[in-house]
Amino acid sequence: MFSRSVLCLLLIITPGFLFAAQPSQPNIVVILADDFGVGDIQAHYPNNKIPTPCLDQLVKQGMSFTDAHSGSAVCSPTRYGLLTGRYSWRTRLQEWVIAAYEPPLISEDRLTLPGLLKSIGYQTACIGKWHLGWNWPGPQSSQMLEQKNGQWKYEWDFTKPIQGGPTDRGFDYFFGVDLPNLPPFTFIENDHVLVQPTAEFKLDASEGIVLPRAFVGAPTAPHWRMQNILPEITQRAVNYIGQQSQKESPFFLYFSMTSPHEPVVPSEKFRGKSGIAPIADFVMETDWSAGQIIQEITRAGIKDNTIIIFTADNGHSHYTGWNELVQAGHHPSGPYRGHKGDIWEGGHRVPLVVSWPQHIQAGSSSQQMVCLTDILATCAEIAGTDLPLKGAEDSISFLPALLGAANKGLRRTLVSHSNHGEFAYRDGPWKLVFKLSGRNLEQSRGKPTIVELYNLDSDIGEEQDLAEKCPQRVSQMAADFKQLIERGSSRAGQKAANDTQVRFDVTQKQRWAPTVKE
Repeated sequence: MFSRSVLCLLLIITPGFLFAAQPSQPNIVVILADDFGVGDIQAHYPNNKIPTPCLDQLVKQGMSFTDAHSGSAVCSPTRYGLLTGRYSWRTRLQEWVIAAYEPPLISEDRLTLPGLLKSIGYQTACIGKWHLGWNWPGPQSSQMLEQKNGQWKYEWDFTKPIQGGPTDRGFDYFFGVDLPNLPPFTFIENDHVLVQPTAEFKLDASEGIVLPRAFVGAPTAPHWRMQNILPEITQRAVNYIGQQSQKESPFFLYFSMTSPHEPVVPSEKFRGKSGIAPIADFVMETDWSAGQIIQEITRAGIKDNTIIIFTADNGHSHYTGWNELVQAGHHPSGPYRGHKGDIWEGGHRVPLVVSWPQHIQAGSSSQQMVCLTDILATCAEIAGTDLPLKGAEDSISFLPALLGAANKGLRRTLVSHSNHGEFAYRDGPWKLVFKLSGRNLEQSRGKPTIVELYNLDSDIGEEQDLAEKCPQRVSQMAADFKQLIERGSSRAGQKAANDTQVRFDVTQKQRWAPTVKE
């Protein structure tokens, strides 16, 4: 772990650069796009068809990581990992995401990135999508149910404070939605509903496509327009940056976008702009939204002392217009197999671009393996504080890679997790996959998984299974993976405990696995 003095030394002597040590801790802005594919930034894949001028400019200003991965191929688990530095599969949630009105996935006593930064003087804000659960007030408590979205018709009291959300997990301020396609359909500020959802949700085809049809009749704020969500949270984030730029203390902004996740609802000025499909229009609006944040940082005069991290929570969705994109010559997963939800690379390999003027080489790239769980340790090191002995079990700082220093001690192994709870274990270029054995999840529950082995250096498309040809490597990697699970941590020298029994050789029987008995 680097001390602050060592960090300053690195900034000064890194080859090729002459850095000046900052007199104060830098601001940190994390922009997390939702269902934004590894191939969706045009600067990374020039032959793709959706223009992304704002993110292209960020690529020119910063470093792009070509082997970056979300902790999961779906939403809630990745967000858990980013904010806690811990793989979500170590919790009771073994598949899918947090459903409507389910309780917090982040336990009250767990270390979080905003909580850590707040403890050393940062102002912290989450603006956008939460999707990590709340303790909703009502006649009954929020519960972890096997039935997906089994609580949306329950009675809830939206006039009372909502506990267990962002402001109880390290953020000073929150504005946004639980998520755009689950009830209640209204904005939330801090721990209370901003506009009471006294109306009922009705389908309106003029809004866009892939609308939440299953929730017709759900509590909704009067005159709620889904097209307004992204512009509103974007403006709120811009305002927050402007306000914080006038203060002496550094700030951490987690801008958790709602796009291009469904509902696919590009606002009026972006409708038809791509000439391809509504989802392409929405990707363009996502680029615009990120650009507003980046431009405000420059306008506010804090660009040189602000780190911008742009990434995504998982691969591009396959059910929001995938075929139209491919037919137009746009490949959201680039050369990789699969898409959102998959254990294949297209499910969890994501764009990761980091900008920090005068510290990170502009227009550079890195092949260093990174997981979004690593953002916590990296931000801690940048801010000049050590990680506590407890927590952040799967967070390994990639600051040396950002600074162009030696890669000793950086991540070499990675665990990936699919929507259905499938695992994959990476060791360098080797990827060991544990697939469902049945036609679907329900037919696979409780049954042994199917093992496949790929070498990503020679087979980036994961087309050639080498498991039968390399049985010794399969055995060794499986043993190493089992040890990583049982140790409860990926951090060197740390031993921790999982919240439940975790197995990769057998498909889980439940979405919410039982708690490990002490």
